[in-house]
Amino acid sequence: MPNVANPLEGKVPVKLPGDEKELLALLDPRTLPRHVALIMDGNGRWAVQKGLPRTAGHRAGIESLRRTVTLGVELGIAILSAYAFSTENWRRPPEEVDFLMNLFVEYAFREIEKLRSQGVRVKVIGCRAELPPTVLAAAERLERETASGTKLLLNLAVNYGARREITEAVRAIARKVQAGELSPEAIDENTIARHLYTGDLPDPDLLIRPAGELRVSNFFLWQLAYTELYVTPVLWPDFDRVDFLQALVAYQHRERRFGGLKFD
Repeated sequence: MPNVANPLEGKVPVKLPGDEKELLALLDPRTLPRHVALIMDGNGRWAVQKGLPRTAGHRAGIESLRRTVTLGVELGIAILSAYAFSTENWRRPPEEVDFLMNLFVEYAFREIEKLRSQGVRVKVIGCRAELPPTVLAAAERLERETASGTKLLLNLAVNYGARREITEAVRAIARKVQAGELSPEAIDENTIARHLYTGDLPDPDLLIRPAGELRVSNFFLWQLAYTELYVTPVLWPDFDRVDFLQALVAYQHRERRFGGLKFD
């Protein structure tokens, strides 16, 4: 069973410090995760709790993403993958979907200069064919104008669904077999991984799941095979630098065996 929440063995206290300086002192820069995945959940609940429209929660979630990216750059984390809009989110009320699409366009145009100054490169992953033209254009501009970033890669998963991703990968492989470009016997795990949206990236080391939900919500089903899971009850708009540091400290005190055994 994967580790969730924080079974904090070893040197980590049962209750992690709530002070940024104390957490930074606990953090070992040599063993930071290279790739951190984020499920940005709880925006709507956050807004409802405050008597605000759900749209206010989504806007507050953008601020949380900004904080997380900034700290990722400061710490030297190479890749952040953020689940922004799933293939299932189209089932939400049309006015909420329209707001989310417009919010992405707003984010793309408003954040380009800051992302460039931070050395962040953005890649938008997901099924682009179904995105509105304005959203697709904003995604392309965001990628184009941050292409020189070398400090951190930000994967924004928009219209993303892991089952769809795997299905598309299988279809692409089947077409190559049909064309005689690939032998069925040559297909292995690496073949499948290369045909995913993240084909050129390492799998996530850490998945952070805010809002206390104990599920992966159709996100990175292939890539999360041996990813460490960290679940926090904090709703995404409230997720701040301290919360991110707590997740990283907890991660550093996990024992990653990748299916193997460790004998003392």
